Amino acid sequence: MSPSPGRRSILLATAAVTAAAATTPASAADRRPHRPRGPVVIGHRGAAGWRPEHTAAAYTFGVRSGADWIEPDLVPTKDHVLVVRHENEISGTTDVARHPEFAGRRTTKTIDGKAVTGWFTEDFTLKELKTLRAVERLPLIRNRNTVFDGRQQVMTFQEVVDLARALSKEYGRRIAVFPETKHPTYFRSIGLPLEPELIRVIRRNRLTARECVVQSFEPSSLHRVAEARLGLPLWQALGTSGRPYGHGSTYKEMMTPAGLREIASYADWIGPDKSSLVPPLTLLADAHAAGLKVGAYTFRAENQYLPAHYRRGTAPNDFGDAFAEYAFHYAQGVDAVVTDFPDIAAAAREDLRP
Repeated sequence: MSPSPGRRSILLATAAVTAAAATTPASAADRRPHRPRGPVVIGHRGAAGWRPEHTAAAYTFGVRSGADWIEPDLVPTKDHVLVVRHENEISGTTDVARHPEFAGRRTTKTIDGKAVTGWFTEDFTLKELKTLRAVERLPLIRNRNTVFDGRQQVMTFQEVVDLARALSKEYGRRIAVFPETKHPTYFRSIGLPLEPELIRVIRRNRLTARECVVQSFEPSSLHRVAEARLGLPLWQALGTSGRPYGHGSTYKEMMTPAGLREIASYADWIGPDKSSLVPPLTLLADAHAAGLKVGAYTFRAENQYLPAHYRRGTAPNDFGDAFAEYAFHYAQGVDAVVTDFPDIAAAAREDLRP
């Protein structure tokens, strides 16, 4: 069966962008100073729509297809090295279950008040984690990515910094890293705090405000980073319900004008779910009034992740009209988009140019 017209247009556009990214070396035009016109395109865990997330292949593909920043989620190893994984539980993102030598490390822990069973980065040394290989986290949705299973190692945060700088040099445009501290309160409770090691890596590499923006859902983590006086922008991520772990205010309260003014006292950005920015909600205007920039998450192309009016057909894993969703949010004045498909986001941004 041939794809619908809406899906066909997206597939053709993304095929053209991704083919060029995969086969074309950096040209003279690629090396011009990069000052994106329009919102910043942030490659969510690299280019998670096209490659297993948090791998060198995903980050490289994301940059080559248009990402301005790349996002590593940070968790620690047993020997306190920051590595990049979606969660510290790694059974869904690595082949750890296929390693009989690690079978005895499967366990259940309470993470931020919830019981989680599996294998955890904090129970492995970096050397041990390097024996594992990354796999696609959503194989039933992104079966196309499973062809890359087993080909990439778990990366350290330092390796992501090194890769971003190498890609910046190759393409002649500044690629920033956008690290997120994952479960920082939990890791402090077990003696593996994220912030000191994050600060050490930032200082060792002399990362500037153009090269690094630090994000977290937990205000306490951002306050600890702020105390180091690194001169870097901070990004307060916001959920759609509940509250940050260990925090007194709910996300709903944090998104009020008073809550936004409080965030502006320590952060430069907010990162709400894209659904929180749809009128009649006034979060975008309220945040700008408080002096905050706004970066929305997470943009994806599959029907199941799109609002109903942007879906094409009924198959949940088929692509819908992702271009229309970007156009809507760009027109609203969002400052950045966090996306699994940076190629589509960058192509949609081109439509903003006169």
